[in-house]
Amino acid sequence: MSTNGGSSSAVDQIEPLTGAKLIISALLLAFSNFMVVLDMTIANVSVSNIAGGLAVSVNEGTYVITSYAVAEAICVPLTGWLASRFGTVRVFTFCMLMFGVCSALCGLADSLGMLVAGRVLQGLMGGPLMPLSQTLMLLIFPKEKRGIALALWSITTLVAPVLGPVFGGYICDNWGWGYIFFINIPFALVFSVVLMNFLRRFESVIVKNKVDFVGLILLIIWVSALQIMLDEGKNYDWFESTEICALLITAILGFISFLIWELTHEKPIVDLRVFRHRGYMASVLTISLAFGAFNCSIVLTPLWLQNYMAYTATWSGFTTAAMGVLAVFAAPFAANMSTKYDPRILVFCGVGWLGLLTFYRSFGSTDMAEFQVSIPLLIQGIGLPFFFVPLTSLALSSVNPEETASAAGLMNFSRTLAGAMATSIVTTSWDNSTNILRNDLVDKVSMPDQIASMLGGAGEFSREMATYLLDQLVQAQAVVMATNHIFMVTSVTFAFAASAIWLAPKPQRTADTSAAH
Repeated sequence: MSTNGGSSSAVDQIEPLTGAKLIISALLLAFSNFMVVLDMTIANVSVSNIAGGLAVSVNEGTYVITSYAVAEAICVPLTGWLASRFGTVRVFTFCMLMFGVCSALCGLADSLGMLVAGRVLQGLMGGPLMPLSQTLMLLIFPKEKRGIALALWSITTLVAPVLGPVFGGYICDNWGWGYIFFINIPFALVFSVVLMNFLRRFESVIVKNKVDFVGLILLIIWVSALQIMLDEGKNYDWFESTEICALLITAILGFISFLIWELTHEKPIVDLRVFRHRGYMASVLTISLAFGAFNCSIVLTPLWLQNYMAYTATWSGFTTAAMGVLAVFAAPFAANMSTKYDPRILVFCGVGWLGLLTFYRSFGSTDMAEFQVSIPLLIQGIGLPFFFVPLTSLALSSVNPEETASAAGLMNFSRTLAGAMATSIVTTSWDNSTNILRNDLVDKVSMPDQIASMLGGAGEFSREMATYLLDQLVQAQAVVMATNHIFMVTSVTFAFAASAIWLAPKPQRTADTSAAH
């Protein structure tokens, strides 16, 4: 799975930019990556608003998140082929332009189907922008300053998820959910025009490589079938439904066929052979488990705060975003320590810290103040860079130099797919757990009718109002208990992820980051 926009030798042969052009191009490329990553989380706190505006359930509203993530994951493997076939700069600027067009389609959507279709197209266009923005950043900077380029690119990757919920919440509360997509349009148009002019001479040599269409089709089939099954399972009573069973069989058969084809094809679209390296396999397993668990928290927290804790979209965004604040400040220390210490130790500590704070959060209650929710999230964020930065280095140092680009792309694919799957699983589990716990609580409430009569008889409430308040009290308790259960399971997942890193041997060399596009 090659995701580099050109050969590594091109980085050394092309004269880098200087002066104002370098500064402007670097900022625009970094902001391009920021914009794409931002769109992964900007809709998280807006799901309730979107669901209400389109007259669908909140659970259906999460399709807005998963459809973008899955489409982006599917498109990443094609980045290298697209860049070599049409040119790195052409592909980047075209995708940037179309990202703006697709954002407009999302903002204008008047039905869930139209919005999901727009998000799928947006994800397909956004997929190549992340790796190609990194590739072009390395091209335009002098060799001795590539560390600055990678640092700038990494900062945007960390900051974007932090600001996504904040921007999404504020925009929804003040302008309407459509504007979380409309804000992309002017930036996409300007960036595509300016960068096409500034980066024209960095265009890569065009090579008419063939794409593995069979592998691509099998990839789309099994990923799509799996995601639809996860999204629709609850609505169709899971495996009591013929449709869900058919999707499961399709996903399993598609995945097995995909594995066989890719492992035997001469030039596979996904180079699964990199998994023969034990260090890489352990790293991908760790990042998939940890990122899936992390995504559970990012998705569930704003849903809980908005729907059951009376938070506005803006404040639920600010509260959730607390997780990334200290992560930004800790990132330089994590990058520096990754070059001095065994990365396995840093990853274990980083993921373990995330799990420890998630375990602490599994003891929540309905009377929690805002700071009681946000402070643990703030402290938890310290572990993010110590998990992400050294893990990437460890994974890429575990494969052969010529496999680095394929390994980086496959790792990104696994991370994105794990996040999308986790979103579907956690929302379904949350609803199911809430219903089960609510029924248990109702059974344990002694004489509910008498309690309602007493409340009504006090003169402050009517009998109907008292019954409603009692019902809401039971529902709120069931929700917070379900939330605590999800966080408890998530903390265990973090523990498994932290332990999995020790399957990797100690790295013997440093990864060549110039190939990690």
